[in-house]
Amino acid sequence: MRFVDEAVITVDAGDGGNGVASFRREKFVPFGGPDGGDGGRGGSVYIQADTDTSTLVDYRYTRKFRAERGKNGSGANCAGRGAPDVILKVPVGTTIVDTESGDIIGDLVENGQRVLVAQGGDGGLGNTHFKSSTNRSPRKFTTGIKGEFREIRLELKVLADVGLLGMPNAGKSTFIRAVSAAKPKVADYPFTTMVPNLGVVDADRHRSFVMADIPGLIEGAAEGAGLGIRFLKHLARTRILLHIVDVQPIDGSDPAHNAKAIMAELKKFSPTLAKLPVVLVLNKLDQIDEENREEWCQHILTELDWHGPVFRTSGLLEEGTKEVVYYLMDQIEQQREREVEDPEYAAEMKAFRDQLEAETREQTLAAKEAYRAMRRAQRQGDDDFDDDDEDDGDVEVIYVR
Repeated sequence: MRFVDEAVITVDAGDGGNGVASFRREKFVPFGGPDGGDGGRGGSVYIQADTDTSTLVDYRYTRKFRAERGKNGSGANCAGRGAPDVILKVPVGTTIVDTESGDIIGDLVENGQRVLVAQGGDGGLGNTHFKSSTNRSPRKFTTGIKGEFREIRLELKVLADVGLLGMPNAGKSTFIRAVSAAKPKVADYPFTTMVPNLGVVDADRHRSFVMADIPGLIEGAAEGAGLGIRFLKHLARTRILLHIVDVQPIDGSDPAHNAKAIMAELKKFSPTLAKLPVVLVLNKLDQIDEENREEWCQHILTELDWHGPVFRTSGLLEEGTKEVVYYLMDQIEQQREREVEDPEYAAEMKAFRDQLEAETREQTLAAKEAYRAMRRAQRQGDDDFDDDDEDDGDVEVIYVR
């Protein structure tokens, strides 16, 4: 299944049913009068997080969702039937944004969490509500209120404690296969990973965290080069970045230069994202002779002027991976405990994450607009230009019953 992490849809709540003007007229039954019932309530539209859903592909081509209107009232004080609500299921980690105002409607981070995105209209009143001592035969009634209509954007960001960062073919997929049950594709060419992969890493019994493997980054990723801008945003919800560095790249490039380029792209994309804790992993040590490994690793660290935590591993042989897992588990648990025990620190971290979310959203939208401008320029300059990114045909409308 194709990984889809963003979609724009319209939601149209149902209108309320109309009230009616009706009068009781039964032979041999005294005390007639107004008996018009109220209209039923229109259906509302909710969006709900669901762990059984992994992408937004269902909303890529079917983009209009409409709830039913409420039924009209009838005589004998019978109210119209209310319409059922529409519940749209999305993956956990989806943010709902109003496209017109840019406001965040909701952020679904837990399974079963639900957000109202379009309120159904209330039903109209029957003429029973308007009778009085001076108006015993009211012919007044009201129509149902129109339901809300909205265009919203669904943005999916994977939820993980640790995000893997690195050049294409640095060994990120091999590493996550070594420490978790995730089975991403592994091959000896760049951009093997085309979509984010999540893996649950077990450190000990009842001690685990989630790791995310995103496609490799290259220079210019912050401007959209390679697969960059599309997947950099997925790092926004991680606690720690694990920077995987290939100590012996197959293209003969300098590993220190590659690591510097990745960190520069990270900072260019989001200065706040670049402030996340980074753990350096010098990977693929099995590619270097044992007697030269330490000297070569020290050379890389010197070139990087690195003073943070560093580990030496071979993902293929699973050497040194357990040490990385235990270190990450300890760091994550310390962060979690401090957020629980220190409200001031918890508030500080929330503000940090909110700032990070705002920066990544702004950068992503800016890059998308620049991409659209480029495509428009290509279409204008070439009459035969075939824009594969444009949708063909009419958009399908689904009435949910």
